Amino acid sequence: MKGHKVGYIRVSTFEQNTQRQLDEVALDRVFIDKASGKDTHRPQLQAALNHVRAGDTLVVHSMDRLARNVEDMLRLVRELNDKGVSVEFVKESMAFTAGKDDPRATLMFTMLSSFAQFERALLKERQREGIALAKAKGNVYKGRKPKLSEERVKQLREQAAAGVNKTKLAEEFGISRETLYQYTRAQSH
Repeated sequence: MKGHKVGYIRVSTFEQNTQRQLDEVALDRVFIDKASGKDTHRPQLQAALNHVRAGDTLVVHSMDRLARNVEDMLRLVRELNDKGVSVEFVKESMAFTAGKDDPRATLMFTMLSSFAQFERALLKERQREGIALAKAKGNVYKGRKPKLSEERVKQLREQAAAGVNKTKLAEEFGISRETLYQYTRAQSH
C-alpha cells in the first residue's frame, strides 16, 4: 500500500491566507496552524506528527513554515525519517526520503535552515532598533494594538468563565489560544 501525502500549513496570524501554500499539491489530509513558528509547540503540527505513519510523506510549502531554527528543523526531519516518514519542501524543491541518506541534501538543508534562522534574528534585531529609536525620539512605544475591543474582551471573559471550549472561543474571536489565555489571565490579576 502506498503511503499518504499529508500537508502541513502554517501562517503566523489569523488574518493571513493559507491558500497560497500547497494549493497545487494533491494531498490526502491537511493540518493548518495559525501560530508563530518560533517553536514546535503548535497543535496542528503535533496532530500532523501523530497522524503520519511509515510510508507517508509530510508536505510543507517551505522550510520556514515547519520551523524557524536549525535545531528544531533538523530534529523534526530526522525524527520523521526515523519513523519511516518522508518530508518534502515544495518551495525549496527538497525531499528527505526515509531510509535514504543524502549528505549533499543534508548539507544544503542545514545551510538553508541556518539562513532562515539568521533572517529571523535580523528581523527581530531591526524591530528592537526601531523601538529604541522611537523611544529615543520621545515617541511612546505601545506595541501592537489590542486584537479585541474592551467590549469584545468582556464578552470573551464571560464566555470563558461560563466554560465554553477555549479552542472554539479563540476561533470565534479570531485570536490564538495563547492570546485568549492572556486576556483571561489578565482578568484574574
